Amino acid sequence: MTFGGGGHTKAILNLVPEVTVLALDRDPTAISLAQQLAKEYCGRVKPLLGKFSDLEALLSNMDIKPGSVDAVLLDAGCSSMQMDEAERGFSLSKDGPLDMRMDGERYPDMPCAADVVNTLDQQALASILTAYGEERQARKIASAIVEARRVNPITRTQQLASVVAGSFPPAVLYARKDRLQRSAHVATKTFQALRIFVNDELNELHTGLRAARSLLAPGGRLCVITFHSLEDRLVKRYLQGEDLSNLDHFSPRKQGNGKPKLVDENRDRRDVYWLPLQRKVITPERYDVNENPRGRSAKLRAALRC
Repeated sequence: MTFGGGGHTKAILNLVPEVTVLALDRDPTAISLAQQLAKEYCGRVKPLLGKFSDLEALLSNMDIKPGSVDAVLLDAGCSSMQMDEAERGFSLSKDGPLDMRMDGERYPDMPCAADVVNTLDQQALASILTAYGEERQARKIASAIVEARRVNPITRTQQLASVVAGSFPPAVLYARKDRLQRSAHVATKTFQALRIFVNDELNELHTGLRAARSLLAPGGRLCVITFHSLEDRLVKRYLQGEDLSNLDHFSPRKQGNGKPKLVDENRDRRDVYWLPLQRKVITPERYDVNENPRGRSAKLRAALRC
């Protein structure tokens, strides 16, 4: 969860000769790669086309029962394969249609990023940028988008990047820094927010975590890789036992008097589902980042199913 380009799956197959990998991805392009890999490894890969929220139904159709899976690797977010293809509309550095749908081929009527920026009102746009991009200048950017679309619809990635850039003074266009202290475009958070919103990524992540809990056998391992603070915050709270069903889980918790309790100390121990495998989140070493700069923001959390 998800298969992506198959890098993790190949590593698992080569490390554990007897393993069978159930490879889930919502992107038909990724599933075609999984199907090729299944041929190379004599059926040890079972491609599954669908979202995290489809997983339990897909496995039920394969007669795979709850509590029978040994391990789950959940790799959240957008894949490099999707980012590198300009026509998918994920990258602000490459001009393409403002799409951002991970499975637009399957659901052609599903709203794309262009539909969002051209139809929602200014307040709704600002809310999306704040919630999913943690963008401090959300109101300013939303205002610029609304003004620009009155002249021409915003349909291209470079067009949107220019609109966002136009709402900032030229001196701060690349003033933001990433984790490698490299200049980051001011529209980066806007693109992230739209992508997460269009693909309903945080709700899918939450659903995927719950599916993992149901499917894993006692003692089974869950490993989750996230790439931004919204995802990691959700995973951290979930593994600590917090009920996220009615929680505004994508925004920082409002601090009251003293540190909030994440878990009820008097809760029945039967409700404790996870035993953390390490005290702190695992982040890439310097050599990892040098080898794969896109992994610079990755965070790994791992736990045993109790």
